[in-house]
Amino acid sequence: MKSISTHVLDTSLGRPASGIAITIERKDAGGHVAVGSGITDADGRVKELVPEGTLVRGEYRVHFDLAAYFASRSVESFYPEATIVFTVKDETAHYHVPLLLSPYGYSTYRKS
Repeated sequence: MKSISTHVLDTSLGRPASGIAITIERKDAGGHVAVGSGITDADGRVKELVPEGTLVRGEYRVHFDLAAYFASRSVESFYPEATIVFTVKDETAHYHVPLLLSPYGYSTYRKS
């Protein structure tokens, strides 16, 4: 599978974060172009943010709507959103970009 996927875990609860709206954009000469979106499933995953066969080299930006996620749980949080910017150098590879979050922090890493 040649695509971009994500997995969101709420570390404050020790479980997947379902229901988070995610959008992804690719940078081009005129700015950023939307290339996909999704909502995390019960396991906190969006398995295909960029449809297979459409992945190209370049800079991508993934946006996670954290405000709505925490508000739906009546939890106060510091970060209303998280944005991760990364570079795709091999369009034949799969890129998995996880997000670990809590109301007052988040982190990410490149997973194979």
